[in-house]
Amino acid sequence: MQFSFTSEQEEFRSVLRRFLEDKSPTTTVRRLMETEAGWDRAAWQELNQQLGLTAIHIPEAYGGQGFSFVELGIVLEEMGRALLCAPYFSSTVLAATAIVNAGTEAQKRELLPVIADGSCIAALAFTEPNGRWDASGVEMTATRDGGLFRLDGVKSFVVDGHTADLIVVLARGVAGLSFFTVRGDALGLTRRALKVVDPTRKLAMLNFRSVEATLLGEEGGAAAPFAKTMTRAAACLANEMVGGAERLRQSALDYANLRVQFGRTIASFQSMKHKQADMLIDVELAKSAAYAAASAAAEDDPDLPAIASLAKAAASEAYMQTAISTIQIHGGIGFTWDNDTHLWFKRAKASEVFLGDPAWHREAMMRAWNV
Repeated sequence: MQFSFTSEQEEFRSVLRRFLEDKSPTTTVRRLMETEAGWDRAAWQELNQQLGLTAIHIPEAYGGQGFSFVELGIVLEEMGRALLCAPYFSSTVLAATAIVNAGTEAQKRELLPVIADGSCIAALAFTEPNGRWDASGVEMTATRDGGLFRLDGVKSFVVDGHTADLIVVLARGVAGLSFFTVRGDALGLTRRALKVVDPTRKLAMLNFRSVEATLLGEEGGAAAPFAKTMTRAAACLANEMVGGAERLRQSALDYANLRVQFGRTIASFQSMKHKQADMLIDVELAKSAAYAAASAAAEDDPDLPAIASLAKAAASEAYMQTAISTIQIHGGIGFTWDNDTHLWFKRAKASEVFLGDPAWHREAMMRAWNV
């Protein structure tokens, strides 16, 4: 398992960081998070044309670049650091990965190239109003209608579900769990954006009333591909979260070196040094877990389910605690709207529960290791 980055990967990170610092300043983040869509299609196309990030882990045979989850983890870490407002996690991480894991060869050749070039925004609809992140919470029904299927039910907390061109849906039929694809403008589909804690990542509720759908992969065979997709998504989210945590930690350190109290910077106080050291340890340990999960996903390690859950739990707690400490270090100004800290604080809180909270993932880790 790889625990260090190559010089090429580090250079890729540097290029990506410079690009995102230029294209995703907090002024842009604040502007986009106030829009209904939450992202800008022109900026999305520019992102893909210049760097081809939507194709990063999609195999070359399907129009992608064929890199591994290690490179995808780097992309997500830098996006988390920049708090990029774009449908990247929904389309590239969730939907494209589900298609790779579940689709037939013909379906992959049809669906993945348009996701890889950014012309099609996809979303994965699997969670329902019961709030369960695993397959046991799926109540949506799929009934056969000739060569197609009809979907009935409600999906909630769907990332970018209200703007997606293509929706990959998990539903339950007579044969068991199956994946389906639905057009974003399909008849009988009602989409509504939800009010969320983190406005930089939009969630939607989708209501399906006899919506025509196309089977993705094998009927009744979605359980294993879905579990595989969720495991890799947890590893990806952990990498995104440590990027945000590192950004907060650095901003707290910069502020402590700038703020003067009693004729000296607050960074010189011993209590502040202890807090900064604790933040550094938390973030670095979470980084190690996230990098290990990305490497395990790249190598298809059999221990990935446990490692991914460990990384998600560690990153969730490190991100949240770093956000809390950063606000405390900033003092009164840290609680104001004008200060940017709250943007990452809200992302930390939303990401803490997204795809399962730390307690859920610790339990999943223990089950995976049969402890």
